Amino acid sequence: MEATRSNHTVYNIKYHFVWCPRYRHSFLDHVAEILESEFHAIIERNDYELRSLHISPDHVHVFLGAHPKHSPSEIVSRLKSVTARRLWSEYPEVMRSLYWGGGCWERSFYVGTAGEVSRETIEQYINRSEHV
Repeated sequence: MEATRSNHTVYNIKYHFVWCPRYRHSFLDHVAEILESEFHAIIERNDYELRSLHISPDHVHVFLGAHPKHSPSEIVSRLKSVTARRLWSEYPEVMRSLYWGGGCWERSFYVGTAGEVSRETIEQYINRSEHV
């Protein structure tokens, strides 16, 4: 078991998140470098453990570990809001043309728990879903 310890907790919680840009616009491959940099910064700041990150043109997969004090909705909300602000500051014209009403990401997202599943298993799932 790959457990993590904190002062009063021993845990092994991994989340697999998937979400899309609003209107399923396919542009993320053009901003993947900035998104990846921002994801790494957010994950480090919040003491999450990045297991895998995959940025497709029209969706994002993030597989990470987190302390049980962080709810899945809190984690994904933080990832989506901070990256949206960064994209709007870096590419205001592009974002304005795609999202004339503001925003960036769909409100919905997928989350699955994967406590004992390996990184390789998640990446196989990601690769399989890419070809569907």
